[in-house]
Amino acid sequence: MLSPVVAAVDGSVESLAAAEWAAREAVRRDRPLRLVHAWNWHPRQKDGEPANAAQRHLARRVLRQAEERIRAAAPDVRVTDEQVEGPATAALLKAAAQAELLVLGSRGLSGLTGLLVGSVALGVVAKATRPVVLVRTGEEAEDEHVPADDGGPSTRTGYRDVVLGIDLADACDEVIAFAFEAARQRHARLRVVHAWQPPSAIGLGPGEIGLVNDPERAGEWQQFLSAVLNVWREKYPETEVLETVVEGKASPALVRAASAASLLVVGRRVAERPALPRIGPVTRAAIHHAGCPLAVVPHE
Repeated sequence: MLSPVVAAVDGSVESLAAAEWAAREAVRRDRPLRLVHAWNWHPRQKDGEPANAAQRHLARRVLRQAEERIRAAAPDVRVTDEQVEGPATAALLKAAAQAELLVLGSRGLSGLTGLLVGSVALGVVAKATRPVVLVRTGEEAEDEHVPADDGGPSTRTGYRDVVLGIDLADACDEVIAFAFEAARQRHARLRVVHAWQPPSAIGLGPGEIGLVNDPERAGEWQQFLSAVLNVWREKYPETEVLETVVEGKASPALVRAASAASLLVVGRRVAERPALPRIGPVTRAAIHHAGCPLAVVPHE
């Protein structure tokens, strides 16, 4: 059985936007979609039964509302739903472990590019062993596509670029494969971004001070990036790849690239000590400021 695309829904507008995006992604991947609503479990005391019954009824209504939205947006998707009990973070992590990917909603910052990400979403991203996609409120199908000739929104045009943020010092196959596959599914161009910073004079050894402003350094990074991507170009010959090497910090470079993208893909290293999960600074910046859906792909 194919693992599903899972979308967490709670009745909020951001979760409904995430569910619609997840439905489109399920169609692109030819996967079923599973809607999950998590509610906190309470001990079954005599006076606790009505509360549990009310929560189950509310969950049923939330799932039905999400399914109606999805049927209108993606009528061909195969949908199932599930109520899960327990703390939301733990319940969603369990659902994610059995998923192709997990999709969560985040509130957009009013008037600004970016996301407001709650503690549940951050906890899931920090601990999930499968890819997690964050989708902000107001994300529409048209936003994934380039504008029409008249400048208006359209779903009949091609997809915007998929952007991959890559650290050449730690290039991971899982993250690269996810990005190439996302671009292939969309027939989109893949833009691979690597940001580098020259070493400071303090960190250089004796006689190395002249290398600080080496004009060939950017070209060397460009060659390194091309070498890393060569094997992937052979695996995905139909995917156009644009390599971008920029000098400076990675976070602003990725946020700029994501402003005109259909999807931004970044990696997150799985903690060697599971009790101490963490989100790196570049991934954290992308989570809060990306202007498009963000896929966070865990890797060893």
